[in-house]
Amino acid sequence: MIKIAIIGYGYWGKNLFRNFISNEKCEVVSVADTDALKLNQLKQNYPSVKTHESFIDILKVEEIDAVVIATPSSTHFKLSKLALDHNKHVLVEKPMTTSFSEAKELLEIARQRDKIILVDHTFLYTPAVQKIKQIISENEIGNLNFFDSTRINLGIFQSDVNVLWDLAAHDISILNYLVPEKPVSVQAIGISHTQNDIENIAYLSIRYNSDFIAHFNCSWSSPVKIRMLLIGGDKKMIAYNDLEPTEKVKIYNSGISLKTDDEKNKFLVDYRTGDLFIPKLENTEALYNLVNEFVSCIQNKRQPLSDANFGLEVVRILDAAQQSIKNRGIEILLTDI
Repeated sequence: MIKIAIIGYGYWGKNLFRNFISNEKCEVVSVADTDALKLNQLKQNYPSVKTHESFIDILKVEEIDAVVIATPSSTHFKLSKLALDHNKHVLVEKPMTTSFSEAKELLEIARQRDKIILVDHTFLYTPAVQKIKQIISENEIGNLNFFDSTRINLGIFQSDVNVLWDLAAHDISILNYLVPEKPVSVQAIGISHTQNDIENIAYLSIRYNSDFIAHFNCSWSSPVKIRMLLIGGDKKMIAYNDLEPTEKVKIYNSGISLKTDDEKNKFLVDYRTGDLFIPKLENTEALYNLVNEFVSCIQNKRQPLSDANFGLEVVRILDAAQQSIKNRGIEILLTDI
């Protein structure tokens, strides 16, 4: 049995706790949170779980194999480093850290101590994204042309990171999972409507050496909630609407073809509108899959899908985007990060 400790018993920490407590291959032995009321409620329902108001108490318990960190983004580096220094495996909420240098340091410590870091990029473990990965890998939509993400709502204004770190992190992780080509540069613009200079609306573009391009629209200030991905290939296109209860993924047999009219010296565009196909998706919770992955990786000494290297590359893009925003949208080469 893998012994698990959870740091942070807020909204996401409770979801992680629920999935770990129901996993037969592990045991949640301790939970830490600064809110005594939350801990008291937990203790009433799960009297066998030890509760702590200080995470340091958890790290001193030698029997604990792994620490799950569900705390604000700005604390991820400090808590993950302490857990690794105490020889614990780490599951940390996204983003892995709030700077590329910190992510590199965690990766190196994990290698030195032979410990696993799983970054909670939850969407990689959803049946929808797994299905899209399969469709792309089987070349059903052809060569990829674009990736367009809209993730907006009237959301919670974070106090430690801007809207890209909060929202775009999800879709950047999906992008990096689906697209094998490595990006070369980013450009981002954003605006803060508060006094803390943290952007609540931002737009990010990611460039590649090929003709593929990715774009992200993120906002905490939208009157409507949209969670939409559009992925275009030269054969077919995919729409992924995460707010749909069942038909989340739709494949459109639509596109364009170009030809040249030499006499008129111009391009002609032919439009193709074909059938719509809606694949059947498995009905499993992403966090259930993620928790299984974490426990299995510890038991079998293998790296998870969203390991430290994967988390590092997401942070690389976010760090570059942050630099671009603060410099009025200049292009930032990812090799310079």
